[in-house]
Amino acid sequence: MSTAPMLSVDNIGKSFRGLRAVNAVTFQVPRGDIVALIGPNGAGKTTTFNLIAGALPLSDGRVMLDGRDVTGLGQARICREGVGRTFQIVKPFAGLSVVENVMVGALRYDGGDVAKARAASLDILNLLELGDKASLPAQTLTLPDRKRLEVARALATRPKLLLLDEVMAGLRPVECDRMVAILQGLNRETGLTILLIEHVMRAVMALSDHVVVLHHGEKIAEGTPSEVTSHPKVLECYLGEEHA
Repeated sequence: MSTAPMLSVDNIGKSFRGLRAVNAVTFQVPRGDIVALIGPNGAGKTTTFNLIAGALPLSDGRVMLDGRDVTGLGQARICREGVGRTFQIVKPFAGLSVVENVMVGALRYDGGDVAKARAASLDILNLLELGDKASLPAQTLTLPDRKRLEVARALATRPKLLLLDEVMAGLRPVECDRMVAILQGLNRETGLTILLIEHVMRAVMALSDHVVVLHHGEKIAEGTPSEVTSHPKVLECYLGEEHA
């Protein structure tokens, strides 16, 4: 087994017509770990995800996945290399059932065999506690269920690195705790490496082995959850200078 980090980003940056959205960001995600990427709104977190996933081209820097340079590859190729992701705004295929939504990703790995793809998708839905809703139209799901369906669709691509973009936003505390338990189980039982963007600090503290903090597109701190939440720069960017 490779000893390289599952993900390594080296001085990655992105400019939009002179606006520097991400600047010289460097961090690693060790294989099997859960790492949180946090920061205020507009900090550059989702842009960083888009750079890692190949949805946006890098202006500079390099992205390594499992020891391989994937810089410049498009998102379809990076998905094939083992990166699955969710999106902030969940948009299931409304005209398809819950299980059919998951099958869209699963079919790629089963040679077009619909029966195999359905069986694999049902296994994933059971893992996400959605098995009893497999036949329902996806558009009828509640927000918590749509969030879990989004994770299920990403898992169907069989990732070795899962990028989760605010999968707990809008959830009540009990729903958030349920999602945390599901993600902990996935990580513990399958060894799946997870990088997540999250504003719900109870989830960050419960899930993360390591936290990276962005502000104005730059990394300002990283460390364990307890180290980061007491870091002066982090307190300043979240709470104002009087707390620094």
